[in-house]
Amino acid sequence: ADRLSRYIGSKGHKPNITRLRASDWQTVKSKVKKEVQQVAQDLLELYAKRQVAEGHPFKEDTVWQSEMEASFPYTETDDQLQVLDEVKTDMEMKRPMDRLICGDVGFGKTEIALRAAFKAVMDGKQVALLVPTTVLAQQHFRTFRRRLSTFPIKVEMLSRFRTAREQREILKEMAKGAVDIVIGTHRLVSKDVLFKDLGLVIIDEEQRFGVTHKEHFKTLRTEIDVLTLTATPIPRTLYMALTGVRDISTINTPPEERLPIVTHVGPYEPKMVRQAILRELERGGQIFFVHNRVRTILGIHAHLKKLVPEAQMTVAHGQMKETDLADRMRKFSNGEVDVLISTSIIESGLDIPNANTLIVDRADIFGLAQLYQLRGRVGRGSQRAYAYFFKHRTRRATDEGKMRLETLAENTQLGAGFNIAMRDLEIRGAGDFLGTKQHGHIASVGLSLYTRLLSQAVDNIKKTGQMPESIIKLVPKIYPMVNIELPFVTNIPSDYVPEKDLRIRLYRRLSDIHDVNTLEELKVEFIDRFGKLPEQTENLFYQLEAKVYAERSEISSISFEGNHILIKFPLLPEGNPPRKFKVSGQDIITSKNAVRLMTSKQAEWQPRLLVVLQELADFPHS
Repeated sequence: ADRLSRYIGSKGHKPNITRLRASDWQTVKSKVKKEVQQVAQDLLELYAKRQVAEGHPFKEDTVWQSEMEASFPYTETDDQLQVLDEVKTDMEMKRPMDRLICGDVGFGKTEIALRAAFKAVMDGKQVALLVPTTVLAQQHFRTFRRRLSTFPIKVEMLSRFRTAREQREILKEMAKGAVDIVIGTHRLVSKDVLFKDLGLVIIDEEQRFGVTHKEHFKTLRTEIDVLTLTATPIPRTLYMALTGVRDISTINTPPEERLPIVTHVGPYEPKMVRQAILRELERGGQIFFVHNRVRTILGIHAHLKKLVPEAQMTVAHGQMKETDLADRMRKFSNGEVDVLISTSIIESGLDIPNANTLIVDRADIFGLAQLYQLRGRVGRGSQRAYAYFFKHRTRRATDEGKMRLETLAENTQLGAGFNIAMRDLEIRGAGDFLGTKQHGHIASVGLSLYTRLLSQAVDNIKKTGQMPESIIKLVPKIYPMVNIELPFVTNIPSDYVPEKDLRIRLYRRLSDIHDVNTLEELKVEFIDRFGKLPEQTENLFYQLEAKVYAERSEISSISFEGNHILIKFPLLPEGNPPRKFKVSGQDIITSKNAVRLMTSKQAEWQPRLLVVLQELADFPHS
């Protein structure tokens, strides 16, 4: 399975199929290899240019900075503190910061943005926070105002929730330098927007802005500090290639006390909807009900009022008057309304900790990333959250729609964003985020192979000593291929996991594992989902554990030969000193490329082989 990958290209594009023995495929691959070598070289040059660019070095933290950070009502995770340290270090350097923060939905990216903004203002600079939607702008505006209310800092918002007169007034104040932090939608990149002394730009979910806005962001990066936040992680090396070299930070740890969200997928059931709403009301919580059709949303409101007359409800969608929408969102945020019936305008970054039940009507017509973002609106406190994704009762969902809902049901663990993003790429193709330059090459070999070739190209430059440390740490490790042939059957039987597609996905998840702890976690998941492991699946997990240790020792193959187990290493180049090992307490020095172990009964050699492989992995052999 580690030699196979699903083809991911642009939607609707079919790759050319080549004969197995023909040279066509090798020709295509070598063309792409040349191109990725150039991309890797471009990354290096871009990085070098950034190193010599002159920006504003911000001063060290003030006493007020410590006071403001101490007002954070939660305990920071280690990841948050690490990322915050990286951001502040960047800001204090001469070169302009260009850092991307990848963190799952609700993992605390906004708090890092808030602290960075405060640091900039403390040094006399202005800050612009760009967000994709007016609803999110409103929320960030309230959060920033609330957290900074005890300090002499002026926070303003520029979006359609402001009248034309209010906008003109804010623009005047910004140009004079009287506004310290301005939060807004794409309105912030209009030509009439001028700052007196802009020092930091924070971009939330950049991939949701248009091409012209992105070009504008690129010009900003050469002069001032830029911090970009995203909850849609795509492979890191690829992200570097598509967006230019960024320093990338990741927040992988969920906040303390956060619980996975209980997720239900099935046909629409009015009885279940009533139970879900009443259960949330009984514990003093609120409910999001998402129906993505403005034309029929009032009908849904009438249906729900009849179904749950005890609940206070309101409707919100993007076609309402700005004042009405802002008022209804405020009432829901303040807890004056129990159920918010809305379109997908709530999907980005909305944070209402008291809302812990989400119901999505016709969930099969939403995109996977959208559904994942919607699910992220609940479960943001220590309360157990519930998400219901309903299909139409009679109409059949499309195959893609079914796959999207299956993926959500499978990935309920905290921090599942990466799995979801990769599955989304498989389902809908990669065309949405690809640059035109790379597009043709990715289409010819598929995203998975392109990313692997790009990693190898960056890895090759790394070996020349030219690649800076900050890029090296972003490059995924390339694991050696290990051939393992042991005398037993290894597979996932069809009577254990009947669905063929699911079996293939499980094989591919197994093939991606490179550490023993993750393998053990997956084993527990198998038993939990499908029951006791059959013998051949036990054998498969054993073989994968052997593979993990073999990779660490750079072993090329493990096989049986007569009554010996043969552990082979790559051949040593001419003139290299012999290899040194410690096996079963004995030092071994050999110039050959194999270690032989005598075999006995399977029950005896199995544990012995693992012990030997573990010793080889732990021994600092040369």
